[in-house]
Amino acid sequence: MSPRTTARRGRRRKSLPGPPPVLPLWGALLAAAAAGGLLTLAFPAPSVWIAAFPAIGLVLVALIGRRAWAALLVGFVFGAVLFLVLVSWTARYLGPVPWLALGLLEAALTAVALVPVTLAYRWIPMLVRAGAARGAITAVVVAALWIGRELFVGTWPYGGFPWARVALVMSETPAARVTSWIGVSGLGFLMVLLVALIVELLRVRARPRPIALVPAAVLVLVLAFVPSFPTTAHGTMRIGAVQGNGPTGYFDHREPFAVLDAQTKASEPLFGKRMDLLVWPEGGLDGDPFQYPELADGLDAVASGVRAPILANAATAKGDLFYNTSFLWPDQSHGVLGREDVQTHSKRHPVPFGEYVPDRAFFNALAPDLIGLIGREYTPGTDAPVVRSGATPIGLAICFDVIYDEVIAEGIDGGAEVLVFQTNNADFRGTAENRQQLAIARMRAVETGRAVVNISTVGTSQVIRPDGSTQASLDENRPGALLEQVERRTGATAGVLLGPWVEQILLWGGLLVVASAGLVARVRRRG
Repeated sequence: MSPRTTARRGRRRKSLPGPPPVLPLWGALLAAAAAGGLLTLAFPAPSVWIAAFPAIGLVLVALIGRRAWAALLVGFVFGAVLFLVLVSWTARYLGPVPWLALGLLEAALTAVALVPVTLAYRWIPMLVRAGAARGAITAVVVAALWIGRELFVGTWPYGGFPWARVALVMSETPAARVTSWIGVSGLGFLMVLLVALIVELLRVRARPRPIALVPAAVLVLVLAFVPSFPTTAHGTMRIGAVQGNGPTGYFDHREPFAVLDAQTKASEPLFGKRMDLLVWPEGGLDGDPFQYPELADGLDAVASGVRAPILANAATAKGDLFYNTSFLWPDQSHGVLGREDVQTHSKRHPVPFGEYVPDRAFFNALAPDLIGLIGREYTPGTDAPVVRSGATPIGLAICFDVIYDEVIAEGIDGGAEVLVFQTNNADFRGTAENRQQLAIARMRAVETGRAVVNISTVGTSQVIRPDGSTQASLDENRPGALLEQVERRTGATAGVLLGPWVEQILLWGGLLVVASAGLVARVRRRG
């Protein structure tokens, strides 16, 4: 070997501090693909939540010792398998183009956001040399960076798509109660931390001392046995919820007033029964009742029949702007109220390429036939996600708004004692989309300590207790009505109050430690 070759290899070793790869690149890519597949199994359906833990482990092992370009490739494979399978329902009616566009975009963002994890494994050994401390710090930083990845993918671009947060797979397990203390991201952090600690233990060549197993054991106990953060019972209210199963899909053929007729017919078994509120789903009307008297008359008739206000939803217009609006339609039999007195809330996050087209000119040039299908441009709402039915504040989230933490937190800040989520799953009949969204609704119940009424046009609709258990349910693809005594609760959980702070600490703390470790590594290389 020539002196020049030896010097060149020496410089290369200096420039790449940190552990060697655990897997060859081809093995890392296979592990990443397997991780994506396992993680999709953890989500509904089939909801094999335990699969999330080996999935996380495979991703972390595949990233150890990788250079940045290889980490990008590993992250892209993981993200592509995860999202292309998890959101395959986006191809239900519009074909492969929207599905591939969403899945591959999320894969690319995932790839970029996983590079700091590789850097953490490379640089932290330069920052902390002691074995046990190094392993613990590495695990904490890696878990924080995983949550940073979820926050990045969940906020950018166009408001993000926080659909695949790893904590959501735990919605039907005792671990969901952790969210009432530290939020959804906090639970995700503990899940990844547990796996990252186990990975560090397995990387130790010598047999670890029993004391090294204590942190992982404590995490298991926390996930399994932590109680919910207490909220205060504040009576009940009697709520009816109606799933009309009408022609509410984008491509459904419908006669005039067919949606109103379906909702009315499904509501008739509730006529004459005592209730405080009747809830209809998103898109439960054929148009804007503030502009079409026939729709307003139909709502008046149903409200009179149940002798209660109706929380309904429709596309509404204000001047040249369109909104996806929920509104509390009054029962006029208790006294005539003007339409200007109707309480409203408009959807905060209209779905990009579903309810509006960002940068329309650009995307229209790429796919004019698909973009042309989206003729109406919904405007994001600005009013509070709360309406008051009698003396009870009710927190709202319209369809995909349920995945955005700030919408839920604002409802609780507004005093919401019950949460109502209205959705229209008609475009995804026969897919896992409604079950995935229902799992998010269930997690929100546990996180906030509130009962949730999750009502869909076509199902699955449920009333969920504050502990996440199902109180009542309607099967999908059939009309039906629920009438339940729903618990009211007051008081904000620590998860609602502290959750945003936990997210920011994890995001910026993880990045700061990696940046500091990289700076130290650079200085030591020069030394």
